[in-house]
Amino acid sequence: MPESPKTIVATTTKASTEASKINTRRRSLLAGAVSAATLTLPIKGYPVNTPVPPQGSAIARMFPGFKSRTLNTSGTSIQTLVGGQGPALLLLHGHPQTLACWHKIVPALAQHFTVVLTDLRGYGDSGKPDGGENHIGYSKRLMAQDQVEVMQQLGFSRFQVAGHDRGGRVVHRMLLDHPDAIERAALLDIAPTATMYASTNMAFASRYVWWFFLIQPAPLPEKLIGANLEFYLEHHINKQNKTPGAITPAAYAEYSRCYTAETLHAVCEDYRAAASIDLEHDTADADKKIQSPLLVLWGAKGVVGNTYDVLKTWQEKSIDGAVSGGALPCGHYLPEEAPEQTLNAFLRFFRKAEG
Repeated sequence: MPESPKTIVATTTKASTEASKINTRRRSLLAGAVSAATLTLPIKGYPVNTPVPPQGSAIARMFPGFKSRTLNTSGTSIQTLVGGQGPALLLLHGHPQTLACWHKIVPALAQHFTVVLTDLRGYGDSGKPDGGENHIGYSKRLMAQDQVEVMQQLGFSRFQVAGHDRGGRVVHRMLLDHPDAIERAALLDIAPTATMYASTNMAFASRYVWWFFLIQPAPLPEKLIGANLEFYLEHHINKQNKTPGAITPAAYAEYSRCYTAETLHAVCEDYRAAASIDLEHDTADADKKIQSPLLVLWGAKGVVGNTYDVLKTWQEKSIDGAVSGGALPCGHYLPEEAPEQTLNAFLRFFRKAEG
């Protein structure tokens, strides 16, 4: 496990010029180098034709031994890392993060699984297509389709998957649209989108303000947030992180590097889709049940766990006996705030597929 770094401190007085931002990010990358046990495990099911990122890069240090590749899907391009050995396990991040959010638990997972990490469309180093009519380009249906196509290209027609935050919403749609592809799934710190919108009250709206601000028509949120992207990113992460020091400087530097104006527009389209086309798809599939075994984890100190009966919300969406899980002693960012507990829960759950 990487050593715990110092707590990220919001720097609201930082100069707002682009040059200043670039210099700050470069300093963060240099200061944020973290060590991890080097993996020399063979990679199975992966057509290696892209070199490992340069050894000096933050991603190479976070995921030693992993291979990097950009894969084209029917809708965009998806940045992908693959490493380890064993059954396939796909990990999907949330907002405002990238695949870097898994760096604390991946070295241990890679001893048991072929771990596939991707940036969702619109995020990180993946493509950022146009949202299209009714924001369909960022519907969870198309975002899920991306991930299934990535896994197929890597040689995995059936696999296990875990998703945090927005990635969890992609996994939910994947379970409904591609049930034959998913052996087991885990959802981290979410309740179903339709459930959350339907039960909204002032307390929830106050704490999850981005669910209502980011969905406003373009370019209002893009213009206002874009005036100080770094401040918004820091504020958003610090608001949901309940474990000081959990977000390492190296990981934060990756989130900052990737949180561009282009990403921000894609993020808004993601949230706009959740409040429009995704709800239409959820209504059409209201009677469709999740068939796969489902692990549900949430932060005991987070908004979701303190607002909803998380297990019950997913039991209502699944066949009888499919759902298990519980709370971890942290806020929203489970893989970073509670890496050991998240890892242990994953190993217990996903290794059951080994028989």
